Amino acid sequence: MSAGQIAALIAAGAFVLLVLLLAIPLLKLGRTLDEATIAIRKAHENSDPILLGANETITHVNNQLERVDGITANAQAVTGNVSALSSVFTATLGGPLVKTAALSYGLSRAIRSRRKARELGEGKHSRSRKRGRK
Repeated sequence: MSAGQIAALIAAGAFVLLVLLLAIPLLKLGRTLDEATIAIRKAHENSDPILLGANETITHVNNQLERVDGITANAQAVTGNVSALSSVFTATLGGPLVKTAALSYGLSRAIRSRRKARELGEGKHSRSRKRGRK
């Protein structure tokens, strides 16, 4: 055997050793990929009931939103009716009611001022009036 052949045998042995050292991580990587594939399958199988539940929940929420839309429309109609009723009340009774309130306030002020004036007048001139009448 020549030196070249011995060098070729050593190189071949080193190459086999290198292949064996690289094969171990590749096998571990293959097992890891298999486990990841199994985990993804399980997650996919378990996600179907979750998605069905979410779908039912969304359907229920949509039904409730339709009801709320109906309630909102009815509240808007009631608001319009109250506004119209308020306008009619203001137009028909508002003016006379304000005038009546102003008149009653004015009359009460006038009566109070007359009573006050009469009380002050009787207080100052009560002796002279009594003397002069006799």
